[in-house]
Amino acid sequence: MPFHRASLAGMSFALILLSRPVSAHEALPTTAKPLGWSYPHSCCSGIDCRQVSDKAISERPEGYVINGTGEVVAYRDGRVKNSPDGVYHWCSVAGADDSRTICLFVPPKGY
Repeated sequence: MPFHRASLAGMSFALILLSRPVSAHEALPTTAKPLGWSYPHSCCSGIDCRQVSDKAISERPEGYVINGTGEVVAYRDGRVKNSPDGVYHWCSVAGADDSRTICLFVPPKGY
């Protein structure tokens, strides 16, 4: 019996070491994101980024508009990034809906 307890304890310890908590800044693999990806640390401190609907972002000649705040992010602004999964992701200070943009991931434009 002592061997059984020791091996069970060892396996439990190995599982704990091998399991890795997912950080809040990681975009998890889903059907929409088959390969998965992570937000760059320059954009996200763990709570800042999230996927947003197409309705949350609009475009006008000056750039992308964050509809909830009215903020305009110019097309050539360094905060604009390509979205690896083809949908919008918005990173704002503390993830607040009324905060300024840290990064905006935009889907590629159709032809």
